[in-house]
Amino acid sequence: MAFTSFILDVVSNSVYPARITIEDGVYTNIEPILINERTRLDIKGLMIPGFIDSHIHIESSMLTPAQFARVAVRHGTTGVVCDPHEIANVLGVGGVEAMIENSKAVPFNFFFTAPSCVPATPFETSGAILNSPEIEYLLKKDEIVALGEMMNYPGVINGDEEVLSKLSLAKQYGKPIDGHAPLLTRENLDKYIAGGIITDHECSNLLEVIEKKMKGMKIMVRDGSSALNMEALFDLERGRNLVENPDALGMVYHEIFNERIFSPLFDFIVSDDKHPEDLIKGHLNVSVLKAVELGIDIIQALRMVTINPAYHYNLNCGAIVEGARADYVIVDSLSELNILKTYIGGKCVFDGENVLFDAPEIDASNSVNTSKKTAEDFDIYYDGDEAEVNVIECFDGELLTEKATAKLKTKDGKIQSDIFQDVLKIAVVERYGGNKIANAFIKGFGLKKGAIASSIAHDSHNIIVIGYNSESMAEAVNRVIDDKGGISVVSEDFTDSLSLPIAGLMSNEEAHVVARKLETLHNMVDVLGCKIEAPFMTMAFMALLVIPSIKISDLGLFDGDSFEFIDVVRN
Repeated sequence: MAFTSFILDVVSNSVYPARITIEDGVYTNIEPILINERTRLDIKGLMIPGFIDSHIHIESSMLTPAQFARVAVRHGTTGVVCDPHEIANVLGVGGVEAMIENSKAVPFNFFFTAPSCVPATPFETSGAILNSPEIEYLLKKDEIVALGEMMNYPGVINGDEEVLSKLSLAKQYGKPIDGHAPLLTRENLDKYIAGGIITDHECSNLLEVIEKKMKGMKIMVRDGSSALNMEALFDLERGRNLVENPDALGMVYHEIFNERIFSPLFDFIVSDDKHPEDLIKGHLNVSVLKAVELGIDIIQALRMVTINPAYHYNLNCGAIVEGARADYVIVDSLSELNILKTYIGGKCVFDGENVLFDAPEIDASNSVNTSKKTAEDFDIYYDGDEAEVNVIECFDGELLTEKATAKLKTKDGKIQSDIFQDVLKIAVVERYGGNKIANAFIKGFGLKKGAIASSIAHDSHNIIVIGYNSESMAEAVNRVIDDKGGISVVSEDFTDSLSLPIAGLMSNEEAHVVARKLETLHNMVDVLGCKIEAPFMTMAFMALLVIPSIKISDLGLFDGDSFEFIDVVRN
């Protein structure tokens, strides 16, 4: 196939007309066309490399890989580097292989990482454990391009033997190691990087970016459904202010905030987690335009989702160059990035209106192994009229939490929630046969009644529930159990749920079907008074112990700073 087009060359940072030849899905010839006053070119649109999301968990979309691909190509995405540690925590290596198998059935570039932390910590119950032998088995696969995010940073810093073995295996097989190091700094960060860990997607402020970048890390800017860090990181004015205050910066680096070289601080734009209702609206195309609005040069932003991830993960795509896989997008302009057509391997997969491939299903078996719950399972007892308790305080759009306290009344010896203080009950129900339950309190959700529950609870994916009272919490959890996994909303006025029977994480349904049901549940939660933009995803991260400062697992309330359990009731 040969044709003429204007192309964006992300290697030379230029746009020019060229004659392109594609054979067997690969660019075989790219010949620039010299333009003079007699040149006549009838070219519509601009040809740019297909977008690559270099860090995403497909399971967060609640879609199978095949269904995810059908949505992503509409937005110009032609490849993703995905960490399947969500399904690995539930089903182990078998879950990872099911994802790989399903991904092969569609014309889309799925590159996988070997989940490094299953479970994420020893302080929770998961459905599987992946130790070094399982990691080596996965690293040998061609589909595995890296070791997935190393969330167990205490293990790296303290020289945990099993953690170091996994890092060593990645180096042995020549595959990069992804990081996860929120707020890690100074000597501890040095030890973490010394383990060979290269990337980090957890930066939440500019000081964090600067230190990690200067120490050799590659920075992923996250623009997902729950964690939205782009605004905080792409803040040039904030950078100038830091330079004027060397004590805050902690180092002399006055030239870094020149507009011309500000962009290279950042290497990738990633989603991390993307809910279906957000995914159907846009993917990296939207994130790139958002970056431009925040002051990043358009070509630099496009490099973050094309050639940069391709180079880092050794992928034969990401640029329109001879010898590379012909994954490209036709857009109307760089300023608008409207996707006119998407091509993968030189073949059209989205023609501007229709996706030109179907999505096969994944066979689902029940992964929820727990008994039905009663209201008493969610009661916290205290001998006295008022109890002072530790509280998880969450914030809209943030995965980080803060430690708070509250004084709560008791009734019949049971500690009560307090909607006037916005302090609700939260619990995690273990779903792998042990029937363990941990109860605590949370602030920031704003529910005035009812309860919400989900079998998506990072990273072990036990059932998490937040509610005003124990009765509603039990009903919400039981609805999830009946659905063999999913999300539920319960109140005295209405009850509904979204079934996610694939590992309690995903559905075989199309994205729009899942998104519509999720939108219904979001509307119901809004009626209950919730003030969180993405309540189910935010709730899911309240069980992720490796992100500070206070979270909850099925084993109890956990202090993420000291990495130990703490009591709910303060002495």
